[in-house]
Amino acid sequence: MPIIINLDQVLADRNMKSKELAEIVGITEANLSILKSGKAKAVRFSTLEAICEALDCQPGDILAFSSPNPSQGGESN
Repeated sequence: MPIIINLDQVLADRNMKSKELAEIVGITEANLSILKSGKAKAVRFSTLEAICEALDCQPGDILAFSSPNPSQGGESN
């Protein structure tokens, strides 16, 4: 998957548990887990904003883009 989720690292850097973040953001721990695992198909800007506000970070601190490797069959645009 070309989108890398660094949420666990940012949580560790802030000494915050997933449960605490979920409560602050107003989402379930299950939905936060789906986001952290990279299995989420989408994330609302309002949720991303709340996460960044709670963690005092930028979206780029928790999300990164990695181009698919062309040798693995991915196409580049």
